[in-house]
Amino acid sequence: MIITDTHTHLYSEAFNDDRNEMINRAIEQGVTRFFIPAIDSTYTASMLQLEKDYPNHVFLMTGLHPTHVKDNYKDELKHVETLLEKHHFYAIGETGIDLYWDKSTLDIQKKAFKHQIQLAKSYKLPIVIHCRDAFNEIFEVLETEKSDDLFGIFHCFTGTLEQAHQALSYNMKLGIGGVATFKNGKIDQFLNQIDLKHIVLETDAPYLAPTPYRGKRNESVYILKVLEKLSYIYNRSEADIAKITTENSKAIFKI
Repeated sequence: MIITDTHTHLYSEAFNDDRNEMINRAIEQGVTRFFIPAIDSTYTASMLQLEKDYPNHVFLMTGLHPTHVKDNYKDELKHVETLLEKHHFYAIGETGIDLYWDKSTLDIQKKAFKHQIQLAKSYKLPIVIHCRDAFNEIFEVLETEKSDDLFGIFHCFTGTLEQAHQALSYNMKLGIGGVATFKNGKIDQFLNQIDLKHIVLETDAPYLAPTPYRGKRNESVYILKVLEKLSYIYNRSEADIAKITTENSKAIFKI
């Protein structure tokens, strides 16, 4: 059984004391594919090192996280462009809009998001979207960029059934993680109305640990709890869920 974690920040400082042990714990349990989203240029070196250390398991994205879109965002986007010219990446991400932490940067967040969508299209790459308190704003940008070469993952999807269908209309898969296991997560109430062909698994480690680890540091092996929950929601075996969601990840990332 091959399990794919489509969104995990393995380079995070939260793993500085036991990174290799944490990664190997996951690999031993069948979690053998890790897709690594970018945050900003300060993490580039550690991401490239991870890929070097785990060439058969670690697959990198490049991009600028919306909470890190600041006054220097044009320099950060130039860094992304330079990386794309030199190195192979599997997606542009994570990118999007986050209005939970700072609404004042909405205008430049939109510009950075749009620019990264256009970069993804020019490199024929998927985008990985971060959305927090910003569904309308995200959809507004996606609507202007809607085309056959727009595709990717709506990471950590936490919206309504209606919003799920809208996300799917832009050629997105839904990234499902720990929130599906929360008592107040809500998405577990309608997820079985979304065909499994639209779903990929993720942890967003070290954030959003699933029940029963909620509130603690998340790690990629905890994706087994998400797998268990989806097996219950869809009334399918865990092996089936792992196989289908891994195939979905291959369709997106082309590996």
